[in-house]
Amino acid sequence: MATTRVETRPGARRAERARAAEARGPRRRWVKPVLLWLAVVLICVFCLFPFYWLINVSLKSGADLSQADLFPPNPTLDNYSSIFENSDFTSALRNSTIVTTITTFLALLVGSFAAYALARLRFPMKFLLLAVILSISTFPPIAIAAPLFKLWTDIGLYNTYAGLIIPYLTFALPLCIYILASFFKEIPKELEEAALVDGATHFQAFRKVVLPLAAPGLVTAGLLTAFFVWNEFLLAVTLTSSPSAFTVPVAVVNFQGSQLFEIPLGTMSAASVVITIPLVVLVILFQKRIVAGMTAGAVKG
Repeated sequence: MATTRVETRPGARRAERARAAEARGPRRRWVKPVLLWLAVVLICVFCLFPFYWLINVSLKSGADLSQADLFPPNPTLDNYSSIFENSDFTSALRNSTIVTTITTFLALLVGSFAAYALARLRFPMKFLLLAVILSISTFPPIAIAAPLFKLWTDIGLYNTYAGLIIPYLTFALPLCIYILASFFKEIPKELEEAALVDGATHFQAFRKVVLPLAAPGLVTAGLLTAFFVWNEFLLAVTLTSSPSAFTVPVAVVNFQGSQLFEIPLGTMSAASVVITIPLVVLVILFQKRIVAGMTAGAVKG
């Protein structure tokens, strides 16, 4: 009998706890989802409020700019029309688009070959080489801004697209190689071997088999490179001095008010909204591929 009581006592306790939980379940079942959604809403508001405030300021003009209203009292699109009538801003948009496109293309082209070699070839100190490549991206741009200014001035690359693309590519390539190398390692080598058996060359196997499977990694590396180049300010303001060579961050900083010492908050906010929208759209369109590319290699199957 004593043995029976010892064996049934834990079962009875579990049954009693289950009945108690079932009795209070209907009352507490809604608490956790409500708290979860409340946390999600608070995080979204915290993250999106600065962008909303930017839009809010961009829709104000005149005396409204000095008021901290949650909603613009007299919303207007005058700031947006004025920036597109500004030839310096439209020229900066063109410059940023050209520099970003070329830098991203070259980073993916060179980075994909380098990352594939690091992922597939075996040679001594490969890990050390990858660490050295990645450490370049942590190098502070301010340390090379002055020497680059002097060098570019001497050799004629100052105020040119090439003068911006070369240093941008230097900082964008390491992260691009790191992301793609991690992704290439996850692609089974047997797929390439099967393509080689079918008569494909090594380059054809890489182009027709590996690259399509590495699309999430390519999208992630390309977007991160594009975001870096599009938003970069220090090197752009150091290596350019003419409005015809400015990129959008430099052009926005050089906006002038209607009066001396006036900060044109309305036009600067409108320009910031305009140059931010393409980045937001790209993230929304490619968010699944970005997540897949960033998590490549995190889980071993």
